[in-house]
Parts: sequence; C-alpha cells; structure tokens
Amino acid sequence: QVQLVESGGGLVQAGDSLRLSCTASGFTFSNYYMGWFRQAPGKERELVARISSGGGIRYADSVKGRFTITVDDDHNTMYLQMNNLKVEDTAVYFCNLELNPQPWGQGTQVTVSL
Repeated sequence: QVQLVESGGGLVQAGDSLRLSCTASGFTFSNYYMGWFRQAPGKERELVARISSGGGIRYADSVKGRFTITVDDDHNTMYLQMNNLKVEDTAVYFCNLELNPQPWGQGTQVTVSL
C-alpha cells in the first residue's frame, strides 16, 4: 500500500526559506513522475514542481527561480527547497505521483507572513 508523508512546513516570514520532505512506502520515487502540489484556502490543488523518472524538472511559473525539487534515491525521499518565500506561497503542500495520484497524505502547512 502506498503511503506518502510530508514534513518540514512551518510559519515563516516573507523572504525566508523552508525545505519540505516527502517519504514514501510502497514504491520508489525514481521510477515515477513525482510532484509537489499545494492547496491554498478556497483554491484548487495545483502542481508547483515536478521531476520525471529521467530527472526532467518543471516548475509552475509562480515558483520558478525560487523553488527546487530534488530526489534522494538512497533514502527514497523527495525534497522541495523553497527560498524567498512569499505570502502567496501560503498553503498546504503535498507530494504525490504527477500522473496517477495515490491516496493523498496529510500534507504539511506552510504559512508565510509579512
């Protein structure tokens, strides 16, 4: 059974950085297209970063140049380094397969204040 667990969120000020982590049981990250998603209050969940099984990376325009997605194959952990955070980055962040999402985890809350 696939289980995804996100961590690393918190309350920070605009301009600060956070690194989110995603661990999984039941599959190996590097075999799939993986993504970081976020959902802000009252908005739909959106994909913010994706890494393919071949290492290809894409970012949403809103986070390009500020966020970096990586996968540590040795520890089967995916990260999202978030720099220069903005108030509009406030959301619950989730990790999942991009193309065939599995049951969603709890997510990790990121709150950015002025």
